[in-house]
Amino acid sequence: QTPMVRSFFSYLSKAAWARNIVTKSSIFWRMASRFIAGETLADGIQTIKSLNSKGINATLDHLGEDTDSPQKARQATQDILEAFDAINEAEVRANVSVKLTQIGLGISSELCLENLEQILKKAQGYNSFVRIDMEDSSVTQQTLDVLRTAMKNGYDNVGIVIQAYLYRSEDDIRSLLSECVKIRLCKGAYTEPAKVAFPKMQQIDSSYDRCASLLINGALSLDCPTISSCGKIPPIPALATHDAKRIDYAKVYAEKVGLAKDAMEFQMLNGIRRDLQEQLVEEGYCVRVYVPYGTEWYPYFMRRIAERPADLLFLFPAIKLR
Repeated sequence: QTPMVRSFFSYLSKAAWARNIVTKSSIFWRMASRFIAGETLADGIQTIKSLNSKGINATLDHLGEDTDSPQKARQATQDILEAFDAINEAEVRANVSVKLTQIGLGISSELCLENLEQILKKAQGYNSFVRIDMEDSSVTQQTLDVLRTAMKNGYDNVGIVIQAYLYRSEDDIRSLLSECVKIRLCKGAYTEPAKVAFPKMQQIDSSYDRCASLLINGALSLDCPTISSCGKIPPIPALATHDAKRIDYAKVYAEKVGLAKDAMEFQMLNGIRRDLQEQLVEEGYCVRVYVPYGTEWYPYFMRRIAERPADLLFLFPAIKLR
């Protein structure tokens, strides 16, 4: 896609007028429901059950970001705690992903850390794992600082996302691997200035492959921890991409250096490249799908379209206008 198209949809993701139109439209919801499990926790659990039946694990995400009050941050935290209860009750193979701005990072790091540690403690009680999502570059360092503080406070059931399009990512990965942090690598979903991020897709792809190699090497040097038998605790490298070339690169490199298939996992988004998800499972790889749910689906949906504008053309034939 062109940077202009991506920037346009990224703008829409933050535009109140566009949110008002889209969220009231049944047509747009039917489009969004390809990516989003539904508006309730029960919808999320049902989607995970379907994925599990195909041998695919999940990470459950209660949608929301940029919370603007301590009360909303605490409510979001309670919603995430309930997600762990639901995962345990349903006995599904899933962990949880969290955005720090949803639980108070934009208000104060102290509030955010307090809420995150509640979530991590809950996860520990279920022998589960929390993946901290990475947001735009304005909060990258804050996000890493909160992660490291939580780890210093005794929580090792937490991992992070690193975005390959940022210039800093290779250095961040090296540093995080030295601390045995589990890392999900993605290309990056936000519109970033050229001063902090590679502007061209070819550059981003090259960075992704370099970062994937670092993660695979890191897993080898750290004795190749494998995915837990319950499917909740991931291995060190989680390669999140729908790009078949990036996946093929990682598969070939891992085989070349001798990393076992269950010592890394591929991650994808709900509703995208289902064929590739199932193919990887058949080949013996671990696959985890990111399952978002909740009423705050609009920004997430717009970022998916910003990443892949062609999906709009793909989706329209599936909508029956009356």
